[in-house]
Amino acid sequence: MNAHSPAIILHNVTTGYHSRGGNIEITRHIEAILSTSELTCLLGPNGAGKSTLLKTLASFIPPLHGGITIADRPLRDYSAGRLARTIGVVLTEKPSLNNMTVRELVGLGRSPYTGFWGKYTREDREIVDRALQLTGITEFAARQIQTLSDGERQKVMIAKSLAQQTPIILLDEPTAFLDYPSKVEIMQLLQRMAHEEGKAVFLSTHDLELALQISDKIWLIDKTNGLRIGTPEDLSLSGDMARYFERDGVVFDPESGLFRIDTRANRPINLRGAGPRVAMARKALRRIGFIGDELTESPIAVDVTDDSFKVNGIVCASIEELLHAVRNLSAVADNDSL
Repeated sequence: MNAHSPAIILHNVTTGYHSRGGNIEITRHIEAILSTSELTCLLGPNGAGKSTLLKTLASFIPPLHGGITIADRPLRDYSAGRLARTIGVVLTEKPSLNNMTVRELVGLGRSPYTGFWGKYTREDREIVDRALQLTGITEFAARQIQTLSDGERQKVMIAKSLAQQTPIILLDEPTAFLDYPSKVEIMQLLQRMAHEEGKAVFLSTHDLELALQISDKIWLIDKTNGLRIGTPEDLSLSGDMARYFERDGVVFDPESGLFRIDTRANRPINLRGAGPRVAMARKALRRIGFIGDELTESPIAVDVTDDSFKVNGIVCASIEELLHAVRNLSAVADNDSL
C-alpha cells in the first residue's frame, strides 16, 4: 500500500448483531475510507457503536449490510491466514498470560508466518528485535509479563502487532487505565507507527483532548448524527465537534480546538496583560465566575506583570492571593449595591 492510499473502504455499511428476534442495527449506511500513513481516532459517546464498528473492521463480526474492501479485495474473501497478515488488533483486555517473557509474547506476532510448528527463522528474530526497539521495550525483553505496569504491557501488545507486520492496526481504547504521561507516550508511539512505518492506525478512544491534538483524522460517530470524518481542525470549524459532544457543563472552544468545563462565568472583570501569566489568571478567574479582558468595564481591575498580580492596586504574589482579593472586592461591591 502506498502512503495515504486507501487501506479500508466502507461502502454503505450497517453494523450490528444478528439475534433470534431479527437484526439489531447499531450504525447505518457508513461511507468511509481509512488511509495508510495516518493516525485515525474513532470518537463518540458511550453506546454510539465504536466497539461494534471496530469489531466489524477486524472481521470479528460481519456487517449487516454493505461491503468492506481491503487492498481492492472484499473483506469476506480473506482467509484467516491472509487476514492475520493484513490486520493487527490490539484489545483493551489485559492478556492473561503469566510465566511468559516480553520477547516471547512479542514473538507470537510472527505466528501467521511461522507455520504449524512455530519455528522462528533468523528473519523472524530480527523482526521481533526491531518491534522491541521501535516501542522502546528492548531493555525489559526478558521480564515476565505479570511484572509489567499497565503502560508497559500496552507497549508490549503494540510491539506484538508490529512484529505481525500488518499494514493495518486496529486498537480498542489503547490508553484506557493509563496515567496521563503514559497516554501521551502511547499516542505518540502510534503516531510514529503511522507516519514512519506507513501503517493505517485506527483506534477508538475516550481521550478527546489527546485525540484532537495528535490524530491526523477523526471519525465522529453517534446514533443521532451518524458518521462525520475530517481533520480535527475541519471538524472544529464545521461545528461538528461541538454538535457531537457539547452537553450541559461542557463546551467546545473553537480557538483552542479543545473542550473545557463551562463554569457559567458571567461577572465582568477588567483583566490587563499578556502572556502565560494572564492566561492562567483568566483561567482561574473563570473558575470563580469572572470573565473579561482589558476592554471590559468593571469596578475590579486586574493587572498582570512578569512578577506579580495587582487587583485594584493591591499586589498579589500568587493566583491564590489574586482570587482572595477579587472575592473580597466583589463581596464589598455586592454589599454596597444593596
